[in-house]
Amino acid sequence: MEPLALSEVQRLSRAVLDAVGTVVVGKRDALELVLAGILAGGHVLLEDLPGLGKTLTARSLAQALGLDFRRLQFTPDLLPADITGSFLYDQRNGEFAFRAGPIFTNLLLADEINRTPPKTQSALLEAMQERQVSVEGVTYRLDPPFHVLATANPIEYEGTYPLPEAQLDRFLLRVSFGYPSRDEEWDVLRRRMSRRHEETYVESVVDAATLRAMQAALEDVVVEDSIGRYIVELTSATRDHASVLVGSSPRGSLALLLLSRVWAVFAGRDYVVPEDVKAVAAPALAHRITLRPEMWLRRVDPAFVVAEVLAATPVPASGALPSYAAGTSA
Repeated sequence: MEPLALSEVQRLSRAVLDAVGTVVVGKRDALELVLAGILAGGHVLLEDLPGLGKTLTARSLAQALGLDFRRLQFTPDLLPADITGSFLYDQRNGEFAFRAGPIFTNLLLADEINRTPPKTQSALLEAMQERQVSVEGVTYRLDPPFHVLATANPIEYEGTYPLPEAQLDRFLLRVSFGYPSRDEEWDVLRRRMSRRHEETYVESVVDAATLRAMQAALEDVVVEDSIGRYIVELTSATRDHASVLVGSSPRGSLALLLLSRVWAVFAGRDYVVPEDVKAVAAPALAHRITLRPEMWLRRVDPAFVVAEVLAATPVPASGALPSYAAGTSA
């Protein structure tokens, strides 16, 4: 895959965000994080209250990125085979044939993922990490690009199954939208009246091949050694915090690295600065932190722990070149 110029990645990213912004009102910051997760090659957990545009965001991003999109409503009776597919007997040929499930797509919306039991949730783990699906001993590769956008309601507990830490760790970042302002909410109503129908549609800005070229271009973003060590210090500090039972895994460091490179491109740079890391630290690390039980009673948010870690960790001020050579493994 021939990578694009980083300036072109920035231009196309803005165009995608502008297109999605025509139907998702007033959520530019959250949309930037979701797009950053996709450009970084990861999966995104959209955790927020019902009716705040999570499903609309996923569908609109798929349309703007020109991706094949499927939505799967997670329910308590959903089976793993309903996600991955299964073998069915073909009477004409007298043999079993594999019928692919909805996971064979570019962008899968796992709607209300915490409403299905852990056995079904685990059907996503292999696909999210390995980009493949195993059914009855046969492995099927998922065509790139492949991304999962999952939604979850953080306050409703009846009839839900909390995501295990192993699955949360597979999500590159977690994003919340929050309530719109009064002006933004009125803009939603005004746009609905203007278009005279419920459905919305976003024109494609790029296609799947262009998205892969954009993702490949991010490998050219330079991460100087002191920035890399700063990322490691932040992640390690979450493990030593007094309020934390289990801190972020090394996947947290990798998430910070990948997302900060995207954030640098959004800012028009081909190198990462500490501000890029700070901008994505909470979405990348907070969902990887398990608090001590007494912190739950005090309603301490893991994002608060990340904020304290950011405040306590010295910020590097080095202008040295990275120790690794561009285009090779570190």
